[in-house]
Amino acid sequence: MAEITAAMVKELRSATDAPMMDCKKALVESDGDMEKATAWLKERGIAQSAKKADRVAAEGLAGYTIADDFSKATVVEINSETDFVAQNDGFKNLVKDTVTEIYNNNPADVDALMSSPFGAKFTEAVTKIGEKIVVRRFATLNADANTAINGYIHSNNRIAVIVEAKCDSPKTAEGMRATLKQIAMHASAMKPTTLSYKDFDAAYVESETIGRIEAIKKENEELSRLKKPLINVPQYISMCQLTEEVLANAEAAIKAELKAQGKPEQIWDKIVPGQLARFIDDNTTLDKEQALLDQTYVLNDKLTVAQAVTEAAKALGGTAEITNFVRLEVGEGIEKKVDDFAAEVAAQMS
Repeated sequence: MAEITAAMVKELRSATDAPMMDCKKALVESDGDMEKATAWLKERGIAQSAKKADRVAAEGLAGYTIADDFSKATVVEINSETDFVAQNDGFKNLVKDTVTEIYNNNPADVDALMSSPFGAKFTEAVTKIGEKIVVRRFATLNADANTAINGYIHSNNRIAVIVEAKCDSPKTAEGMRATLKQIAMHASAMKPTTLSYKDFDAAYVESETIGRIEAIKKENEELSRLKKPLINVPQYISMCQLTEEVLANAEAAIKAELKAQGKPEQIWDKIVPGQLARFIDDNTTLDKEQALLDQTYVLNDKLTVAQAVTEAAKALGGTAEITNFVRLEVGEGIEKKVDDFAAEVAAQMS
């Protein structure tokens, strides 16, 4: 009997797109012969999905489940090639079964999930439905007594969000659940990509700065043409660029402008804080777009999300801070193939 190595299993899986356990069994049955193992899989319909491996699966559904006591929550994204298949009852049931499997058994990653006995369900689904179907990503959050978690799945089942907050007490954690559901709904709509501006890579911020400022300048050209109020053109785009020196210079410039306007110095302390806040607001557009805690809260535009959480916890007599969130949107970041039917026909006729 030939020795079946992990490398052989990996090679067969790459060639057939079949689950790892089936690949190992095929190699055992075929005494390590790769061609015979491939034929063994095809005879049982297990390798049929390989024909679909190069197709783009950008449609699909998200799945979401949360414990009755809010101690654990799981989200998953499962992709299909067409929305028609995604609306199939069989596909919907597959999503439900998958999120339950992940929630109950905590696989380390997608490969671990697909190489488990549960992976056979996907082989069966691909064979039956006739499209490429893949688990793209998933995540689970767990809560202890002082941690609040909650989540939200949008009505179209294409966006799922889970949010976690560390609290000062079990009482606060329990009371914060409703707020966290609202924050999850906010994240669903506002599409944050990271938790805080502190998470941004300096090189990324630098690369974004010039383009974003130029975009505002171009927008102002159009606003000027339409005789509408112009947007303040910023110097920066993120709080991570607003050093103590930058803020001190901004404050000095505000005071110089007030002096030039002849404003009495004794009232500057009533004007400067508001204008400095406006400067910060104008120069943190990246944060407000992409960082959850720094976004303007959709339910109260006078607060950021971080401030809204602080206020909600304070009303409960405690403290809370969002420490993690996961937002999955079906197909996000996947480049979809656009078929040119006329070109395809022409190519076949040439």
